[in-house]
Amino acid sequence: MAQSLKKLVPHIIVLALFVLAALVYFNPVLQGKTIFQSDIVQYQGMAKQLKDYRTETGEETYWIDNAFGGMPTYQLGAKYPHNYIKDVDGLLRFLPRPADYLFLYFLGFYILLLVLKLDYKYAFLGALAFGFSTYLIIILGVGHNAKAHAIAYMPMVLAGILLTFRGKYLYGFLLTTIAMGLELAANHFQMTYYLLLLVICIGIAYFIDAVKKKLIPHYFKALGIMVVAVVIALGLNATNLLATKEYADTSTRGQSELTITPNGAPKDNTDGLDYEYITEYSYGILESFNLLVPNFMGGGSSDALPTDSETYEALVKMGAGPQNAAQIVQQLPTYWGDQPIVAAPAYIGAIVIFLALLGIILVKGRLRWWLLSAFLLSLFLSWGKNLEWLTQLFIDVVPLYNKFRAVSSIQVILELVLPIMAVFGIYKFLNEFTSEEEKNKALYWSGGIVGGLCLLFLVGSSLFDFASPYDPMIREQLGIQVMDALREDRASLMTSDALRSLLLVLGGFVTLWLASRQKLKTTPAIGVLTVLLLIDLVGVDRRYVNNDDFVAKRVMEQPFQENAADDQILQENPEGHYRVYDAAGGGFNSGRASYFHKSVGGYHAAKPGRMKGLNDFYISQGNIGILNMLNVGYIIVQSENGRPFAQRNPYANGNAWFIENVKLVDSADEELLQLDSLNTKTTAVIHSEFKDIVPTQKVDRDSTATIELVNYAPDHLVYESSSTSPQLAVFSEVYYPHGWKVSIDGTPAEYYRANYALRAMTVPAGNHKIEFKFEPQVISTGSSISLISSILLGLLVVGGIWIGYRNRSEVATN
Repeated sequence: MAQSLKKLVPHIIVLALFVLAALVYFNPVLQGKTIFQSDIVQYQGMAKQLKDYRTETGEETYWIDNAFGGMPTYQLGAKYPHNYIKDVDGLLRFLPRPADYLFLYFLGFYILLLVLKLDYKYAFLGALAFGFSTYLIIILGVGHNAKAHAIAYMPMVLAGILLTFRGKYLYGFLLTTIAMGLELAANHFQMTYYLLLLVICIGIAYFIDAVKKKLIPHYFKALGIMVVAVVIALGLNATNLLATKEYADTSTRGQSELTITPNGAPKDNTDGLDYEYITEYSYGILESFNLLVPNFMGGGSSDALPTDSETYEALVKMGAGPQNAAQIVQQLPTYWGDQPIVAAPAYIGAIVIFLALLGIILVKGRLRWWLLSAFLLSLFLSWGKNLEWLTQLFIDVVPLYNKFRAVSSIQVILELVLPIMAVFGIYKFLNEFTSEEEKNKALYWSGGIVGGLCLLFLVGSSLFDFASPYDPMIREQLGIQVMDALREDRASLMTSDALRSLLLVLGGFVTLWLASRQKLKTTPAIGVLTVLLLIDLVGVDRRYVNNDDFVAKRVMEQPFQENAADDQILQENPEGHYRVYDAAGGGFNSGRASYFHKSVGGYHAAKPGRMKGLNDFYISQGNIGILNMLNVGYIIVQSENGRPFAQRNPYANGNAWFIENVKLVDSADEELLQLDSLNTKTTAVIHSEFKDIVPTQKVDRDSTATIELVNYAPDHLVYESSSTSPQLAVFSEVYYPHGWKVSIDGTPAEYYRANYALRAMTVPAGNHKIEFKFEPQVISTGSSISLISSILLGLLVVGGIWIGYRNRSEVATN
């Protein structure tokens, strides 16, 4: 017992150091501050109604209408019954955000390297290399929390898989199940999809190895165990997965029924995202040297030049005042790559790349091949439209690949495998697995190649033109002298960081050279490499995410402040159920209006598909008729002095209205195009799929008929109607085919889609109470599956603990 506890001491110390490292890097959290994350600001706007409802009622709503006219909350922080895997996740994320995610980076990678049978000292170094990778830090800076969350659990999933392949079936199964459950609970399916591609690389490497060693039965046994583990993990997350799938089919990520674009051209892809949208953020082939030299392409899009730059001096010589020149250089792009926006270079670390190449040379067998194949696949796919044949092949052939955008983010795979290569490079070099001759050859080759590249970039700046797509505009506005100076500054940024990387590589090279000649022992060598690694990575990380990014907690809790337009709207209609369109604040790319009002716009990676169609074809073109049918009572516009004000729209159709005419059409294209000149107050366009429940194409008008909203909650709407004859009512509520149930006087009724995106139904003569309730069956079904899966996993964990205890007892007895 005492011996077992003694073995745990190093790991406990390492975990304590991980906590310390996370808190030191994000030390403002100890003062109660929080990091300002732009994407989380938008999320706060989108999720405001959900959170308010939860606070006021103590209940959960799965529908909100403060964004895009109405949408499910499945991807906005919904809480589901029996989602116990989230409780496990909460236990692991005990530190203040974002230190919790950094700790998870360290923890998961440490577990992976221990499973790969590395000593805790190597695993500690590797965990730091992974956790402080610049991309992983920068996504915390901008608020891609779900992405960071999913990436953090990737190494743990790999650990479970590798443990199973090694024949540790029980522990491999339990670790794979729990880690995969946590991975799915992180709720970033793009990252999980990329993890699957990495797992396929591992699976192929292990299969080839099993064939060579005649271990096919073991391979398929391990594979079967992992399949069961993944099935249980899916069950643990059943509610979220089923609900997300249901919503995704109706979102911009699903298959569109439209075959046309706003300009009338044929749509090139109706299943998933368009090619241009998928590849908009394609990593440049040359830009990939950012992995080695952080400022190879000028850093991030927002990086600014200092006042001692060549550009500043050129502006001053042209007559600009010092203050004016300082302001101008703050706005000029140092980044000269092709991507629209880059927060920071995806710097892996010069030390890591040098050691990774050393590892590739020294490591043999299946480990080398799955690491190398995953690295190359990740790199090539990240190039997107710059390697069009491969990208198009994956879009056309590989299932689900066309559901995700920003192909450059697949570099998370190489950011995971390179530190593994690096740690194994050190491990193989500092231990007696290979001959001194082979180790020295590997050291000189890796040092020569990586150091040589750094030297080339240091002295060979003339090889590059340092030209940005924005340069012609800059040249036209500021002149050729400023343009030439800016390119000199870009070259200077590259060469200074090339020198930095070269010195770090030399530091790593000398450390290993001394160790190979017994002038430096193994532990001190690992210590020196760890210090170099931290200097390397943390030094670049702090350029982009540092204490200046932290604000008082209330700033993130209340990220938007009311302006005059908001005050006007809220004062004139404090309780009214109407909508707002924010034309001044980027209606369909901002969550600001959703924070204060029921907005037709919003900010989300998977917008409701039909609302996006209305925006693309009409709203963004200023079509007031579409805003009328969505019951937009106010349009926020900008005045001449640049301040927003609320323009009241007296022509809004209201919450519901009776119409006289029906136009039946046979396609989604016709549904949408008919709205161009439609009088939505009197006529509705309805798809022929509903013709059996639409009684007639002409409704007898009852001039005395009324219908009004009398009770409102996001997921429960109550109307009262009165008419002397049957009428067809259109509601200004977004049509969603799942979960909404309608009744008339308590008796179930039917509703259908009208005007491409709204709800409609036939209302009988007389006085009636009409109720719409959102009661999604998917929540009930998913919760039951999650409960059963949680009970099953609990029994398996208890069983595993008992078996482990019994085995240790037997060993002790014998």
